[in-house]
This record gives sequence, structure tokens and C-alpha cells, in this order.
Amino acid sequence: MKPSQTLQIRPYARLLTMLGEQLIRNERIALIELIKNSYDADANWVKISFNNFGDNYEIKADSQIIIEDDGHGMTREIIEKHWLNPATPEKKNRKDRGEGKTSKGRVLQGEKGIGRFAILKLGRKIDIITRPKGGQNEYTISYDFSAYDDDFAEKGVRQDQLFLDQLEVTLREGNPSVIKDQDVEFGVRKKRRGNQGTTIVISNLKGSWSGKKIKEIYDDSRKLTPCLPRMVEAIKHKEKSEDVTQLAKAPNNDFDICIYFNKISQNFEERYIEKLANLLVKYPVFRIEEGRFDAKKKVFSYSINDSKEKETLSLDDSSVAGLRIFKDRFGAGDASVLRSRQIECGSFGFTFYIFDFGSKAPPKYQLDKDDKKIIKDNRIYLYRDGIRVYPYGEKDDDWLGIDMDRGTISAGEFFSNDQIVGFVNITQEENPELRDKTNREGLIDVGNATDDFITLLRTFLKYIREKPYRRYQEDLKEKDNKEEIDTFQTCQVKKDLDDLKILVKDIPKASRALSKVQKAYDVERQYLVRRAEITEELAGVGLSVETASHDIMGMMGKVFANLDGLIRDLMSNDEIENTRVLNELQTIRGGMSFIEAQLKDIQLLFKSSKQSRRLILLSEIIEKVQRLYQRLLKKENISLSTNIVGGPLKAKTTDAVLLQLLLNLFDNSIYWLQQSSRKDKQILITLDGGNGQMIFSDNGPGIDEKDKPYIFKPFYSGKGQDGRGLGLYIARQLLERSDYSIELADIRAEKKLSGANFVINFVAKGD
Repeated sequence: MKPSQTLQIRPYARLLTMLGEQLIRNERIALIELIKNSYDADANWVKISFNNFGDNYEIKADSQIIIEDDGHGMTREIIEKHWLNPATPEKKNRKDRGEGKTSKGRVLQGEKGIGRFAILKLGRKIDIITRPKGGQNEYTISYDFSAYDDDFAEKGVRQDQLFLDQLEVTLREGNPSVIKDQDVEFGVRKKRRGNQGTTIVISNLKGSWSGKKIKEIYDDSRKLTPCLPRMVEAIKHKEKSEDVTQLAKAPNNDFDICIYFNKISQNFEERYIEKLANLLVKYPVFRIEEGRFDAKKKVFSYSINDSKEKETLSLDDSSVAGLRIFKDRFGAGDASVLRSRQIECGSFGFTFYIFDFGSKAPPKYQLDKDDKKIIKDNRIYLYRDGIRVYPYGEKDDDWLGIDMDRGTISAGEFFSNDQIVGFVNITQEENPELRDKTNREGLIDVGNATDDFITLLRTFLKYIREKPYRRYQEDLKEKDNKEEIDTFQTCQVKKDLDDLKILVKDIPKASRALSKVQKAYDVERQYLVRRAEITEELAGVGLSVETASHDIMGMMGKVFANLDGLIRDLMSNDEIENTRVLNELQTIRGGMSFIEAQLKDIQLLFKSSKQSRRLILLSEIIEKVQRLYQRLLKKENISLSTNIVGGPLKAKTTDAVLLQLLLNLFDNSIYWLQQSSRKDKQILITLDGGNGQMIFSDNGPGIDEKDKPYIFKPFYSGKGQDGRGLGLYIARQLLERSDYSIELADIRAEKKLSGANFVINFVAKGD
């Protein structure tokens, strides 16, 4: 047996391929990594030059990519101890010591120490010329891997014999020849080189290039820092156009980027950012600005459309707790996991601009084809300490799962990705758990932090879609339908026909034809009105049956389970105990009795069971509905009480109308009480026979003031994906056919509990 020995980890040279070419997705990300290094080096400017390319962007033998900056450069010690050592902890150590900012106050971006290998995505031969601040000499680091293939194998050398520490890198020190005080062309301007900085020359290039790819790099450079919010503010404050354009060129006022191709400066529509900023100011339906999520208080705060008063939205708010996106992650009501743990992602800021691309958008929100393209080319960007986190914001990156939700749940329930432009801001200080993946492809998905962060953003956008944006749509719909509704309710067509009849009374032929048209119109109108009423009745029956069938299906599951168990026992060869069989059959009989009673109550909803209107005692119908909800009320610990004042309350209608009314009221109250964290959940039904009135109350979260004008409109629901927005609308329609009404309580005497209070009047108009 051999004695134990200590072994060392010795990586093969092909590790560089994995750290560079395979880890970094594309050339754009590779260049951005090098630009970030310049940013960390406190550079004032970065110049990227594509030299000696073909006219069609083809790579030639002498093609080069050169990245220049005037940053603080590298000393010999940094080169030897950090630059040439993969995964150097130098920047991380600085952050841990509280030295995570540069002399210009920039927050250091990198910390993993492998971003430098992004160069290998671009080419195989690299020369790095650098001169430190205050240094008399410049240093040249050269490594040429042209002789190796992608797996670092060369002719005559086995791939598994070449180790990382066998690769040779040359370091030379000499008098300054590149990094010296001189002017550098920078578009139509000039930049002063100074006696410090770094120049990286990459040759023996890899990959392929095109005008489109270079333009994307140019656009990336404009979006590297969050200049758009500053430009929006500049336009809102009516700053001079020249100043606005300058903000686009130098968003941080101290970090400028320029791209050259074959010695020609690439501008690519310099005013693109300014155009986008103008669209963000003038055309969104909603501008959500100054947004912030406070992780300790668990509250969103934000302003909408320059409102002087900030809106606040707590995670405890029922409008949030009821959203499926939120419940799937954090639970709801008493079961909410938020009551047992902190939000791990930390606090963050946000800004969103939401557009309406629909054909019926009001003129002030309408955009032409070119403007829509500018909007659609942008998404929701993520910035950490003022520097963009990739790939968030790319057109093909659905990092918030918006398109996924539209495709798998319902497109109409969510914003589309291309109708929102947004900026989310995090910091290393407030969000230490939100860290970049090594391949720069988003955030590390470990623990709860990233999932919490993404869910909170999705929840907020879903709330905006369900509340403010839905109200905006309802207002548009009401405006569009007002003329049609007025025409129908006032029988305008009939009035016009009567007027026309007077005009043609002396023309027998025309008068007869008009009478024929009028008769046909009356028949058609009656037919369509009846069809609409039947449709509403059927929709109401469907909603009510769906609500009432929940307990029936639950009981059926238990009955089947008992039957299956009994059948298995009887089919076995074991001795059967008659007493046990009898007990099982009695349990099954009890379950079937429950189902029979429930179905009898539901049967009253159907047309075959409906009779002519009669006086019905409300307390009897309430008892039937209470039986349907008995198990759910007990499960949710909701107390139900009925208070009778002024004698018994009766209504002249049908069982079906009252059942649909009460099923919808019960369903709504129980749903919102489920979202509530309070312990004393209550439903109170007040029956006032003297005034012919029922007040249905609960102590849930109540109805948002901004929702009140919309709750009786079809398809408007505060429940999000859990609601259809038809229950209250149908209840009101059915009651109005008997001249009855349902309204929200608007005086103190009618408000019996702190939550929602509905007043149903069973006194017909004129009685």
C-alpha cells in the first residue's frame, strides 16, 4: 500500500477556453467586460477601433480590435500578482475592506477576476500596453495563442499534457511609446491622452463581424449607464436641446465612449437616445417614476404621471396578496411566508413607462410606426450602481417572465414586453445577494434573493395592469360605448322612425314601407334583448354553479376514496369484519346525502326549476347558501351572522335570482377575507324588513376608492386572474329586471363592518 500524499490542483490550458470563449456568450458581452474594466480604472473615455477590416466587415490577416482608455493603468505589481492570476480576489478584497469605490466615487463592478479572459472571445493574440498613474515607464503584456486550437492543443503536443502554468506570457518594461501625453481623435472632438491609461490590441481575430453587430455595440455603449432617466428629467425641465444631446453622449459626465471602424467614427444616429427620451416623456399612458421598494417595510412607493402625492402599496394589501404571481411565491393571508422571513433581495428603485399600442388609444397616446419601433427596441433594464447588468433589457430576454405568462396563462391579463420601457436600480450595498453569474448572463439563482426580486417586480407590474391600467381601459370603453348605450336606452331609433313616419304620412307607399320596417325593428329589438337576458342568466348560472360545486367535488373525492378502499378490502382473501363494512357504508351514505342536499339547492338556479315571481323569505335562501359554504367558512375561520330588524325581509322575485346574488356576495367576501391577515374574520347580513333592504357586510380589506366606479362593470375584477368580473354585473342586471337595486353603502348608517358593504333594495321604484 502506497503512503498518503498531498496533491495539487493543476488545471489544463484549455481552462482558458472555458473561461473566455465558452463562458462569454458573444463578442458584444466580451467588449462590454473590457469597457467595464476601463470604468473601474476611473477612465474618462474609452475608444474602440476596428482596424483593417474588409468593406463587408470580413476579417483579414492584419485586422485588429483596439481598446484604449485614460484610466489609472496597471503597475508591475498588479500585473504580476493580479492580472495574470485567474479569479484574483483583488477587487473583492477591496470591497470587503470598505474600499469598493474608486477615487472618482465609482463603485467597482468586477470582483471575480476572470472578466479579462473575455479577450479570448475576440482573438488569439493580445498585446496590453499600460502605464500607471505617476509611472515613468509603460509595460507591455503579450501573449500569443495562435499556435493552439480551441482546446489548446498544438501539433505534436497532446491536449492532456499542456497545463495552464505552461503557457508563456511576456512582460516588457520600457520608455513610453504609446501611453503618453497627446491628443486622441474622438469623433469630431479630441480627447487628451495624458500620461496614464491602457491600450489593448487584439489580433488574429475570431468570430465574425457585421455593421449590425457594431451598431449593437454602439447602442450598448449608450445604454451602459442609465442616461435615459436623466434625459427624461432634462426634457421635462425644458433644458436646451444641446444640453440634452450632451447628456446622451456622456451620461455620467465623466465616462465617454466612441467607436471607430477603419478609421471612421461610427455615429449611428446620435439623437436616438434623445428621441427615446422624448417618447418616454410625452406618450406613455403611465409614467411610474421615483419608484422604490422598501424591503424592511415591505412597501412599494412611487409617483404616477407627475402626481405630487406618492402612491404606496404594501405587500399586505389585499390587491397584492390576491395576485396569483404573489401567492405562488409568498403565500397569502395567515399562511404568508412573509410573516416568517425577510425579503432577501433587499430594497431597490424602479421606473416604468407603459404605452398603449392599441388602435383605439386616445390621440395623445398614439405613436407612428417609427416611434413604436424605438419603443419596442427597448425593454426593462437592470442597473447596478449605475452600470448595466446584462443581458437584461435585450429584446430576446424575457427575464421577468412576461411573455411566458402571456403565453401560458392569458395574454390579456398581462402587459406585453414591448409596451414597457423600464429601469430597475440595485446597489452592491443594498443588494449584496443579487450577484452576477460568472458568464455575465444575469443574476445567480441561489437561495431566495433572485426569485424574491423577480417576483416582486412581476407582482408590481401585474398590479399596475390589474388596477390603474384596467381603469384606463374601462374609461376608454365607457367613452366608446356611451353613444351606443344612450341610443339603446333612450330608444333613439324608435323616436327617429316615429318622426319619419310623420314626414311621410301623406305618401301612402312610403308610409306602408316605413310601418313594415318599424314592425320588423320592434320584433328584432325584443329578440335581441331577450337573448341578452338569457345570456346573462346563463353566465350567472355558470358562475354560481362553479362556486357552489367546490364542496360537492371535494365530498365526491372522499366518497370515491372510501368506495375504492372498501372494494379493495372485499376483493382480498382476508376475513371481512361486517361492523367495519357497515361503518364504511354509513360514511359513504352520509357523503351522498350531503351531495344530494347541495345539488337540490343548486337546481333552483336552472331554468327548468324557475317559476313565476313570488314572495320569498330572504332568510330561507340565506340558509341554503350558508350550507353550500359551511365547510369553507369553517376552514377559513370566518364567522357568519344574520341580524333581522324591522320584521322579516321578503322579495318578489325567483329563487334563482336570489341564489345568484347571494352566491356572488359570499364568494367575493370569502375571497377577500382569505387575503386578510386579521384573526376575527366576519360576514354580517342585516335583513331590514321594514325598509325592504339587505346589507351584506364583511370586515375584509374593503374596496379601493379608485375601484368603486368600476366594480359593477362587466369583466372588471379586483381578483386578477382569480376573477372574471361578471358576478356583481350580473347580480345588478338580474335585480334591475324586478326594479330592485344593489349599490355600495355610501352613508355611515349603512356600513355595518369595516370592509365591503353592499346595500340591496327590494322595494321596486314607485312602490
